[in-house]
Amino acid sequence: MFHVKHYCLIIARRFVLEKELILQWLNDLKTGKISSEEIVQKLEGFPYQDLGFAKVDLHRSLRQGSPEVIYCPGKTDEEILSIFLVLNTKAKNVMATRADPTTYHKIKEMIPEAIYFERARIIAVWREKEITQGVVGILSAGTADLHVAEEAAVTAEIMGSKVHKFYDVGVAGIHRLFDHREMINNCRVLIVVAGMEGALASVVGGLVDKPIVAVPTSVGYGANFHGISALLTMLNSCAGGIGVVNIDNGFGAGVLAHRINIIGEIK
Repeated sequence: MFHVKHYCLIIARRFVLEKELILQWLNDLKTGKISSEEIVQKLEGFPYQDLGFAKVDLHRSLRQGSPEVIYCPGKTDEEILSIFLVLNTKAKNVMATRADPTTYHKIKEMIPEAIYFERARIIAVWREKEITQGVVGILSAGTADLHVAEEAAVTAEIMGSKVHKFYDVGVAGIHRLFDHREMINNCRVLIVVAGMEGALASVVGGLVDKPIVAVPTSVGYGANFHGISALLTMLNSCAGGIGVVNIDNGFGAGVLAHRINIIGEIK
């Protein structure tokens, strides 16, 4: 059973230890025992919040540019809530992926500002909305792929990217894709989500000069092998500039596309 009192005691003890260690580093800096560069290196790997069942990485945003994200499957609602509460005190934006409505309602009771993106299956606290100038374009082959496409879209948006969506533009009706060609070309990076045989990524790759993050989905009949056929098609694409993430991994695609977008923003 989850006990709020026990959770608060863990945070208090950990905070005292962290504060004492950081003060020691600052004193060592004054006396010349340590350099400012060494302190930055130490902070990059410190601290984490040890909850016993999980070690919550509180400095991931320092190392990677975005905070730790909670993957819900395999965790109890109490464990998800505990991790979410820790991150909520340390990060401006918090995400939990592959979450169900029951978990959301439990988090909502403790954190009223939490929101639920049903199609994407993401619970989030979204306080900071810094939107890039560059656009991440997200294309889905069919309506059945939307749960993965939406996971990618919501992830990229919460990370800070502007997103444009082009849904249901698969190869079975290729004219639908061509209707959006100008807008697609205005995007900085593209995420292409497709199941069945996964041909959409190759088609798009032959039309644009943008980096493409291809996402195979498990949508399809028996010979689709739960997404393996789409995965192999995307990996074997003859079009250049395509990188492929795992089957149904909309989250991974959203993170990668955002990072590519951010690099373009700096330039």
